[in-house]
Amino acid sequence: MTDQATARFNMIEQQIRTWEVLDPKVLATLNSIPRENFVPDAYRGLAFADIEIPLAHDQQMLSPKVEGRFLQALQLQATDKVLLIGAGSGYLAALMAQHAAQVTALEIFPDLCELASQNLSKQGIHNVQVIEADGHSGLESNAPFDAIVFTASSPVEAEGVRRQLSIGGRMLIVLGKAPVMQATLIQRLAEHSYKQDVLFETSLTEMQNAPQAQAFSF
Repeated sequence: MTDQATARFNMIEQQIRTWEVLDPKVLATLNSIPRENFVPDAYRGLAFADIEIPLAHDQQMLSPKVEGRFLQALQLQATDKVLLIGAGSGYLAALMAQHAAQVTALEIFPDLCELASQNLSKQGIHNVQVIEADGHSGLESNAPFDAIVFTASSPVEAEGVRRQLSIGGRMLIVLGKAPVMQATLIQRLAEHSYKQDVLFETSLTEMQNAPQAQAFSF
């Protein structure tokens, strides 16, 4: 086993499995996609560490265990059309692309948009489209989506994004303000019916142009 393979194995066994990520398909994907190839060179040695890895513009790659929990919670199907808001380095898009038909990844920063596109191309992943765009309100023109995922937090849910889900679709978003944020799964059960579950507590960088809670006025 190479050093990289050993480090990847340890990441899966010691971080991801212990965080209740047990879906065999998810674990196989985490093992098959080389995370180190999506990490900036300066942090290559930390590719498998239990941390958020810094990217440009104060953005970050999610920690491996959060990526694993996201992927497991979404229960992606081979026919799914996915919207990813915040492409970052392209790694989460790469993971989701193994389980879905098509991933559209929105990235507000041009250089990160280019980075994600290059990383995905180098890995031979061709069912991800990276678009330079502000994704805080989704992508209504391409809706409906079977899954919508935000990689940065938002104090409150953006108006109308859940309506871009197909019936049976799932949206994952981290809601709240530090220090208490909640990874929340929203499922569209019918035209006007949704189910909302808190999966776990975490803390992520706030999304660019995120909607803010209205202050009370007296």
